[in-house]
Amino acid sequence: MKMTILPTATTTNRTKLIITLGDITRQDTDAIVNAANTGLMGGGGVDGAIHRAGGSTILRECQQIISQRGYLRTGQAVVTSGGNLKARHVIHTVGPIWQGGNKEEASLLASAYHESLKLATTMNLHSISFPSISTGAYGYPVDKAAEVALKTAVSFLNEAPTTLNEIVFVLFDTKTYNTYSTVLKDIQANFPEEDYDETDC
Repeated sequence: MKMTILPTATTTNRTKLIITLGDITRQDTDAIVNAANTGLMGGGGVDGAIHRAGGSTILRECQQIISQRGYLRTGQAVVTSGGNLKARHVIHTVGPIWQGGNKEEASLLASAYHESLKLATTMNLHSISFPSISTGAYGYPVDKAAEVALKTAVSFLNEAPTTLNEIVFVLFDTKTYNTYSTVLKDIQANFPEEDYDETDC
């Protein structure tokens, strides 16, 4: 019998954080985030899936970005249109390759999330979907990556006003979903009670 997993959500400063199991290429948020490589040319995993679903428009815009500014450094973010995707925009960011945790991986991963959120706010977007950045071929341990991702999102929402009403973490498999859900509950336990509302949606 197939088990249905309901999304988990919490609200911080009027912005809803949602963790869900699914395919990020099918999200209809204003933007989805691509876990890109430095050359923005597509690849495996989420990167390849977004380029395949979005079509050649995204690749052409990525090529224009690279020709204008050069390769994207780890922790930076840029934006293209969504091509054939439901999302109007794709924010491309480069996460770190895991090297044991002593090569500034945590700060670089936090920067990838923070710069993506900052770019979405600058563009006056209202919703954004993230994959689990760096936990595929780049080898970042999922539990550690989930903690960085969710704490960075909460910190961003507490830093300054944002146009974002919804931040969605779209996880591809049940193990990753369960890890993110557990980390979110741990973070919630440390929130001031008035700062969040927990719901299943």
